[in-house]
Amino acid sequence: MGRSGQSHIVAIGGGSFRPTDRYGFFEATPLLRYVLDLTGQDRPKLGLLATASGDDADWLLKMYGAFRDWDVELSHLTVFPMPNVADPRAWILEQDAIYVSGGSVANLAALWRLHGYDEALEEAWQAGVVLAGQSAGALIWHVGGNTDSFGPTLRPWAEGLGLLPYSCGVHYDSDEQRRALLHESVASGELPDGYAADEGVALHYVGTEFIQAVSVEPAGYAYKVERDGAGGVKEFRIEPRQLASTLDL
Repeated sequence: MGRSGQSHIVAIGGGSFRPTDRYGFFEATPLLRYVLDLTGQDRPKLGLLATASGDDADWLLKMYGAFRDWDVELSHLTVFPMPNVADPRAWILEQDAIYVSGGSVANLAALWRLHGYDEALEEAWQAGVVLAGQSAGALIWHVGGNTDSFGPTLRPWAEGLGLLPYSCGVHYDSDEQRRALLHESVASGELPDGYAADEGVALHYVGTEFIQAVSVEPAGYAYKVERDGAGGVKEFRIEPRQLASTLDL
């Protein structure tokens, strides 16, 4: 099935990038090395999408800089003020992996559907392109989750692409609204059963099956959240596989 041989999605709760002491640069963390290793390519093509942040040029520049020491072929796709490539579908299908940044997941979904990126990304996923992202870029692959797209008070949101038939929780240990609202949303049936990730933790799915969590934070965990049949939820903590905290590039 394409480059990686399987359909992979890596949904990151937080911690894809971190600041360095060198001139204010950011660096990509081992979570993204994990993503790229799934492609099976020595020099993978990594496509960056910052739609959720309005194609913020400064953030795109920081992401390019974060991979400056990596053997990776970078490019990006925008929608503002218009697509920057002649054939966005072809660009998406040419990548070995796609990384989607955080921001407004509601705007992200609307714009992707408007431009047909949703269908192209599903096609790419089925063809073996590894899909990944953080925060909004993690939620988007699921049925939905909780979002601050509409203001600082989180709301349940169920308009994701639905490649994964679950809800998703991100920033689970750093935003006190996240856990309680995900529990409430799953208990009420507004969102389906699902998975959540702390900062520094990623959820790895093969096809639509959750395989494992990986982490660069020793105290970080993943979680499964499901209805308990009595109007509430059960939450199960998942021990992630620890990745090296630094990269040997």
